[in-house]
Amino acid sequence: MDWIASASGWMDLAGKRVRIALGRSGICPENLKQEGDGATPTGRYQLRRVLYRADRIKAPQTALPVRAIAPDDGWCDDPGDPAYNRPVRLPYSAPHETLSREDGLYDIILVVGHNDDPPKPGAGSAIFLHCKRGDYEPTEGCIALDPADVRLLLSQAKPGDWLVIEA
Repeated sequence: MDWIASASGWMDLAGKRVRIALGRSGICPENLKQEGDGATPTGRYQLRRVLYRADRIKAPQTALPVRAIAPDDGWCDDPGDPAYNRPVRLPYSAPHETLSREDGLYDIILVVGHNDDPPKPGAGSAIFLHCKRGDYEPTEGCIALDPADVRLLLSQAKPGDWLVIEA
């Protein structure tokens, strides 16, 4: 199944139209995506796995692989590092994101297959579907939904499904 997110800021979840937040720089074609540009890349990305904050919420119900986020979980976003666009253990010497965030954005993360098989240095890292900030404030390039909508998507998602980001 394809889960379609539109550049207009909406997504269809089983007949329910839900609002989404996109990158602060809008969207860009996948082949033009660059690390740190703040754009959400268009394209079709396989749903990989779910990470969640077990210290804050119950595990989401889904057929996708699920793992709790540990305090030392990070994600490398340094194009020059061999672990670029891969999970890492903190502390980590190269630039990275900390997955155990205090702001709630990463209480649930759906990892999508953007630039990961294999990662091309500089083509964008850590493109996730995660929880929104405030009134759908822009992301750094991810897609963000209301936490209830993230759970709704995950309850219906299964291995082999794709996230499609359309212009």
